[in-house]
Amino acid sequence: MKANYSKDNLPPQLVQAATFLSEENFSKAEKLLRSYLELNPLDVNAMKLLGDVGLEVRAYREAGYLFTRALDLAPDFHNARFSYAHLLYRRQLPDEAEEQLNIILNIDPNNQSWLALKAVNYALGNKHDKAVELFEYIINKFPANNQIYLSYGHALRALGRINECIKAYKKAIGFKKGAGEAYWSLANLKTYKFSNEDLNEIQTLLNDKNCNFDDYSHLLFAFGKANEDKNEYQTAFAAYTKGNQVKSKRVPWNSKGFNRQCNELKNFFTKEFFSNNKHAGYDCHDPIFVVGLPRSGSTLVEQILSSHSKVEATTELQNIVALSRKIANTDIVNSKSEYPSAIKFMSSDKIQNMGKLYIENTMTQRVLSKEFFIDKMPNNFVHIGLIKLILPNAKIIDIRRNPMDCCFSCYKQLFGTGQGFTYSLRRIGNYYLDYLDIMDHWNKVLPGEIHSIKYEDLIENTEYEIRELLSFCNLDFEKSCLDFYKNKRSVRTPSSEQVRQPIYKSSYLHWKNFEQYLIELKNMFVNNGVSVD
Repeated sequence: MKANYSKDNLPPQLVQAATFLSEENFSKAEKLLRSYLELNPLDVNAMKLLGDVGLEVRAYREAGYLFTRALDLAPDFHNARFSYAHLLYRRQLPDEAEEQLNIILNIDPNNQSWLALKAVNYALGNKHDKAVELFEYIINKFPANNQIYLSYGHALRALGRINECIKAYKKAIGFKKGAGEAYWSLANLKTYKFSNEDLNEIQTLLNDKNCNFDDYSHLLFAFGKANEDKNEYQTAFAAYTKGNQVKSKRVPWNSKGFNRQCNELKNFFTKEFFSNNKHAGYDCHDPIFVVGLPRSGSTLVEQILSSHSKVEATTELQNIVALSRKIANTDIVNSKSEYPSAIKFMSSDKIQNMGKLYIENTMTQRVLSKEFFIDKMPNNFVHIGLIKLILPNAKIIDIRRNPMDCCFSCYKQLFGTGQGFTYSLRRIGNYYLDYLDIMDHWNKVLPGEIHSIKYEDLIENTEYEIRELLSFCNLDFEKSCLDFYKNKRSVRTPSSEQVRQPIYKSSYLHWKNFEQYLIELKNMFVNNGVSVD
């Protein structure tokens, strides 16, 4: 079957659906496309468009089915293959995404969009040198745009090439549209100081009635950081507050739902459960999980560990979260139960295979093939029960920071995706309390299986804490772990610049500069017996 993919030849319903999609009216696009496919079930253009809707609303499973079905019917449907590659990239499957991209790039090696996705996919796979090389090829060959320079800057930042990174971000600012993300990227370096001219330009863009949502939210957080650096705390907090209010409308979070989830996990994963399942799981010592809240010091712990000759850093992997979502599906267990209760229907073989699947699926991230690797997804603290069930020999590191410092640092941070709990001080406070509660549970039902580090202890007694950390991981002490800031690995988190310098203490109790604005958050902790000093 050979389809004609020109928009000019699409039926009116699909033209309208494509318009809805471009306007981010995903519900209308979905409704129209589903109705159309009921009457035209083999229309690959409709499948591709509905898959694109799924890609936008993170319905990845259905999107994958639609793209592969369209490609089965029309193997030469290159735009569908590009969308499928984009899906694989979103699902953190860089090898599979590269395979699909190579198919279409062999046909059209000069397609800028396809090359750009290949470049960011290289970065996803920790191949930042290749990403930079490809971005430079794209910049030299094609008319540049804001997003290319942004992505190029991100890759340079991961490699620690900060001066070049700053130049790339400033090039992105020159395109005006999309300048908000570029300004925030400069602010997110944590070491860049905005000039008065920068501040005036940000203010001008904020006052522009045509400023779109993405630019507006990025600009607010950048404006907050710029004023904080100038000790203009009232102006900074006002900008952070406005930025969080804007983001919270687009990034929902259900605090009661998260609390309910934590209670369900505590009720299911009991000491008796682990006693009855002590021989289940996959016998593998490779993974070291670093958990906690964002902005708690997890990147520092990762940098220290990855400075050891036997340990490799990866990134914040989505694999455990994906496995938790898979458990209730019929391809894992023959049950309609939800996670975690569906686990009781899993045989020992299935539990073991799930651990093996995690190890196999994370192999693509282990580019150095070292004996141990780090999974630094902080939110995995929720899933420690699942981790210790399927990978009983995995090491768990819990890094904690002063609750006020940690939570306010989250509040100031504009995250790329997810982390909806950070866009309100009340949300953050409730989340932190749930974190403390469930970690207390894991330590009770899995005694001795979790190594806890206080960030403040790590910066005060660095060598002692590093020796204790390495001992827990059954690793010999190596001086390189003390010299972690000399580690040349790529780093993709907001703390990338901080971990490339020796231990510093300037962030300790930094929240006190904003104390008058944080009374409600402080009272949430004090009233629940949590020390804030």
